Amino acid sequence: MSVRATWSDLRALHNRVDASLERALQRRFHFGMSEFTALGALHEAPGGELRMQELTGVVGLNQSSVSRLVARLERSGLTTRYVCETDRRGVYSRITGEGRAVYRSAGPFFEETLEAVFEEVSADPDLGPLLSKVLA
Repeated sequence: MSVRATWSDLRALHNRVDASLERALQRRFHFGMSEFTALGALHEAPGGELRMQELTGVVGLNQSSVSRLVARLERSGLTTRYVCETDRRGVYSRITGEGRAVYRSAGPFFEETLEAVFEEVSADPDLGPLLSKVLA
């Protein structure tokens, strides 16, 4: 198999898993993978907070997309945003108690859904063998 074909198959595998997780999280929690990833990063961060630039790197979106994402999380009461007192250019996002509770609930759901998606993909004649290699 060519490098290009392998890359194409990897992208197809990722897209299928990601889309399934996105749909499941939207149905259950009314947010998607980006929000789940951001909440996870904030949950694990010291003090439950990250600079917006750090969050941008973790989530893999551009700065304006992360600003909109954080605004959605704020409207839902899952995070708060504040300006650093010592460096007015620094804007931080902090997970709230409600955000922590939602993330603790979403984590096991995410794991269960991921296992189910992996099981489904394993039966796919094209992507199943690739998933086996990735998981080995």
